[in-house]
Amino acid sequence: MPDIRIEQPDGEIAFKDWQYVHNTIIPTHVLSLDDVRDRARRHHLEVAYLGDVLVGSSTVRPPMDETSAATVVARVLAEHRGQGFGEELYARGLNRARKLGAEVVETVVLSSNEDGLRFARKHGFVETERYLLPGETVPWIDLRLS
Repeated sequence: MPDIRIEQPDGEIAFKDWQYVHNTIIPTHVLSLDDVRDRARRHHLEVAYLGDVLVGSSTVRPPMDETSAATVVARVLAEHRGQGFGEELYARGLNRARKLGAEVVETVVLSSNEDGLRFARKHGFVETERYLLPGETVPWIDLRLS
C-alpha cells in the first residue's frame, strides 16, 4: 500500500476535507462546517491523504452508555477504494475504540453505499437495524461487529 498520512483535523482546511469526504459519501445528510467542528469536540475525527491528495476520513464515537459500544466509521472516496486505505482507517478506528474502553464496536452505513456495506460485512459486521432519519428517503443500516 502506498504511504498514507492520517491526522486529526486541526484547522479549517482539514475540517473542510473531512466535511468533503462525509458529504460526498453521504449526500443525503450534508454537514456544515459548524456541524463538523461540533463533531470534532464529541468524537475522534481523522482525515487521510496520499501525499497531498485527500483519500478518506474516519470517525470514532466513544462509548457513551452502559452498552460500552463505540461506533467506528471509515470512509474512502470512490476513486481511492480498493487500495488499502479503508483497511488502515478502520484498523486505526478500531484501535482507538478499544483504547476508549469499547466492549462492543458498531458502524453505520447509508444503505445506498454498497461498497461500504460490503466492507463492513467483510470485516465481520452484521446488520442490527435499518431506519430512516426524519426527512430522509434513504435508509441507514446499523451494524455490529460479531
